[in-house]
Amino acid sequence: MKRQKRDMYARAFKRGYQAGVSGKSKDSCPIDQPDARQEWLNGWREGRTDNWEGMTGVSGIHRLAANGTT
Repeated sequence: MKRQKRDMYARAFKRGYQAGVSGKSKDSCPIDQPDARQEWLNGWREGRTDNWEGMTGVSGIHRLAANGTT
């Protein structure tokens, strides 16, 4: 079993963060399951905050890795 499949919530957070940093709308969330959707939205919020603070590109990736959601 792949590592990504085991931790669905960390993957949802990471994808939400990437969507937030790239400036996508929270309405673009592709997840239907309530718990995983909430993790995606949490990541999206952090990504949008980092986008507004100028932490895009490499600095945003370092922040994502520092949160332990690689």
